[in-house]
Amino acid sequence: MSKPIFELVDELPTDNMTVKSLRALDFVLPGEWKNTVGFVNTIRAVTGEEDEDLIQQIGDRAVILYNDKSQAYQRALWLYQTIDSAGSALGTAALANKLSEKVSFLSFLGNITPKADKAQTIDFSLKVITELLAFCQINGIPGDSIGDFVKSLAQYSGESLMRMTALVCFDGLIPLGPDFLKIVIDKIQSMTPSDLQENPAFGQISDQIPGGSPAAKLGFIGESVSSVSGWMGNFVSGHNLTPQSVVSNLSRFIDIADDKLDYLGSFLDMTTNYYTHTGVQTLARRLIERAVAEI
Repeated sequence: MSKPIFELVDELPTDNMTVKSLRALDFVLPGEWKNTVGFVNTIRAVTGEEDEDLIQQIGDRAVILYNDKSQAYQRALWLYQTIDSAGSALGTAALANKLSEKVSFLSFLGNITPKADKAQTIDFSLKVITELLAFCQINGIPGDSIGDFVKSLAQYSGESLMRMTALVCFDGLIPLGPDFLKIVIDKIQSMTPSDLQENPAFGQISDQIPGGSPAAKLGFIGESVSSVSGWMGNFVSGHNLTPQSVVSNLSRFIDIADDKLDYLGSFLDMTTNYYTHTGVQTLARRLIERAVAEI
């Protein structure tokens, strides 16, 4: 069983590479994401409530909802954690003891190699699928509800919108360039089911992806990415996002050597877990909102 939801929120870091990287995206969504840490702090932030007894009641109800196995909150968290761990598994241990307030890429080059476009395409696509599946789990709707998910993106805010912003910037623009959506869609269309089966992350979450065969799952992934591409394209153009603008703002928080940009996407994969971090915050918010409605 997962840790209690209050413990997960209490243990969120206040300042690490994930937090630094997300703060660097404030230029896209000024003030949209605050790194709220602590379960009681989150209840106060979501509800505006100051009455200690009511805060306790809300927290107790949220914990009960999270622990209820007939609900899918823990499965949503597992999805967030799994997609992060798959991306960061290689090299994280070697890098962890070298991280400091300012990070130079020069000392990491022996541990990092740029991802091939195909691998990056699969990772990006599986993160889209993870978001779709987690959204469906949290909201209690069927896991193949692409239409519901795409509609919901217009209402995304706070930590959920920041998670999608990080996906666009860190897994799209930086590793694949300004045409990342076209590259991803073209690559998926040319992929075979065996390409997908060779990917460790797919192996871990494949049972959750709709489709009775790898070919059907690949079709679902392609349909899902195509469906969100309109929203993503509008988001990129609406905020004038470019690889250069993202890297420029990241460099305010992390030392980035200009000749090492090919490695940046892999470095962020290894040193951040933004899906889990913001996913815990999303889960806490939804649980608290539901608990308030039920009290």
